[in-house]
Amino acid sequence: MEKNIRIIQILLAVMTIGIVSCKTEFLNTEPLTEVPQEVVWSDAGLAEAFVLEIYNGLGQGGFEEEMQSSLTDESMFTHPGRGINTITESRSNPADQGQIKKTYLWDSVYTRVRASNIALKNLSAPQFENANNLVERLKGEAHFLRAYYYQQLLRFYGAVPLIDRPYELGEADYTAPRNTYEECVNFIVADCDTAISLLTGLSAAKGRAGEAAAMALKARVLLYAASDLHDMPTASSKSPTISSYSNKEYLGYTSGNRMERWQKAKEAALAVINQTAYAYKLDLTAPATPEEGEENYMVLSLGGGSKAVAGDGAREILLGRFFVDLKDEAGNWLGRNNGPNGYHNWAGNTPIQNLVDDYEMLDGSKFSWDNPAHAAAPYQNRDPRLSATILHDGSDWKPRTDDVKGRDPNNQIQTGQYQVTNASGGTATQYGLDTRNSPVEDWNGTHTGYYFRKFTDPDPAVVDQNTRQFVPWPVLKYTEAVLNYVEACIELGEDGEARNWLNKIRFRAGMPAISEAGDALRQRYRNERRVELAYEEHRFFDARRWMIAPTTLGNKIRIIRIFGALKQGSQVRVYKYDPANYNYTYAPSELDPGIENRQWLDKMYFISIHRDEMNRNGKLVQNPGY
Repeated sequence: MEKNIRIIQILLAVMTIGIVSCKTEFLNTEPLTEVPQEVVWSDAGLAEAFVLEIYNGLGQGGFEEEMQSSLTDESMFTHPGRGINTITESRSNPADQGQIKKTYLWDSVYTRVRASNIALKNLSAPQFENANNLVERLKGEAHFLRAYYYQQLLRFYGAVPLIDRPYELGEADYTAPRNTYEECVNFIVADCDTAISLLTGLSAAKGRAGEAAAMALKARVLLYAASDLHDMPTASSKSPTISSYSNKEYLGYTSGNRMERWQKAKEAALAVINQTAYAYKLDLTAPATPEEGEENYMVLSLGGGSKAVAGDGAREILLGRFFVDLKDEAGNWLGRNNGPNGYHNWAGNTPIQNLVDDYEMLDGSKFSWDNPAHAAAPYQNRDPRLSATILHDGSDWKPRTDDVKGRDPNNQIQTGQYQVTNASGGTATQYGLDTRNSPVEDWNGTHTGYYFRKFTDPDPAVVDQNTRQFVPWPVLKYTEAVLNYVEACIELGEDGEARNWLNKIRFRAGMPAISEAGDALRQRYRNERRVELAYEEHRFFDARRWMIAPTTLGNKIRIIRIFGALKQGSQVRVYKYDPANYNYTYAPSELDPGIENRQWLDKMYFISIHRDEMNRNGKLVQNPGY
């Protein structure tokens, strides 16, 4: 030990002599992994790289393993212990908020706001040549990004402190109170307007904001601002929790003309609709065939990210989170994260019966379990978007892997129990390959009887458990703006205009026109928005701003149980979905409450501000109910 210590002492002495004998320039060497701020803003390429890095706040888009859909009545998360139940059971609180994506976390989003402020400060007096209007583009993108991130905070927490400059070291006070909800809306809209003016006439690069994206963000913010949750007289009449809150100005408008807010939302959405280059098959005058409707919806959801499905679906995306082959990102693994266990996938976010039941019949009538014909064949003659969004029992899917294909040479989803003929000619009952009693990775099986299909590349070459896919996430898209326009028209009493545009979307999907007016039209629209934008992170906010969460998000999870009984005289050794050989029964029921026991409390209309943020900033006022 003494010898070792002596050797170390000698080595340290030699190193010290070497350092002293070096030239003094050694001590001034710039860090190899950092670029000084003054260099960044004097170089066009580095300045652009700084602004582009701000887009990383988009995360994986909506393709995280724990999708936001599982906080809603679209799906449930299969695997326990991820904080999902904390929110769906209304147990969220300032100390334990539950599963919140990084793209909505207070500190993470403010990091991006600060970066936007730094960019805007340094681009106000550019120190590099403004080739090809680069300064205007970067300033426009920085204004858009700041608006986008504030919008993320606003629709999650209500009003937040508006910080429009980068704080510097040594300031006397780093705390700030919440601005009012109205001030936040005005600030975001102003940033959007500035972005629009700076980006108009500049071609939009893939994955970067252009003028249409800024228009769409403005339309979304104004639509939310006009909604029930943010009109304090309306919200107070519907929620005692909100009614008793002392600082309603943080939640919405306490004065002003609500119809004027709807008019602003309508005009903003119309400005997006007028960007007709982004429209996809919205010029049909009659419904597409069911096959065409399913194909149209798949084209849109895949956004040009699949070689197996032709079409210009990327056109609809005004701003997307795109994935490339240069690096391995979590968003590349949507199929593995959500696909059937019988394909060696993880069944993460599985659709629930609550959503499945809301898809209409092909003739536009409501699906009902009380209708014997519907109950006997619940997946037949339905809205084509159902089969393009959800894998159900009997759905055709990709080829099974080599170790499983002998059990299912027909490549069909199996989520029920089925009778088969055994070796002695008798009848045995077996579980499907895609159940939690499957011989293939049963722990990854669905609880609900369904699997996620939307956004999943159907190309057989994309073997989900070990092959990446490159389907983009639609941050903002044209169809959302059309639906925003429809909603504003309905609230303004312009039913004819609303039906006109709503039917364009329905025709594209292979669904017939609707003719309702008034509140009946409002309800049809809300259901249309639900199925058209399923799994796109709208339902979480829509159910809240419409204040229908108690009867939607608060409902218990419903599932399906399926049994296939062999018909008399039929013999089947290897199961396949086949009504000629089987009588199928479908039994909807509630999920075991020991797995997830959903309930709604009105405090969940606004997520709490985390305890740490409240401790850091004594000027903050907490949201109601916490």
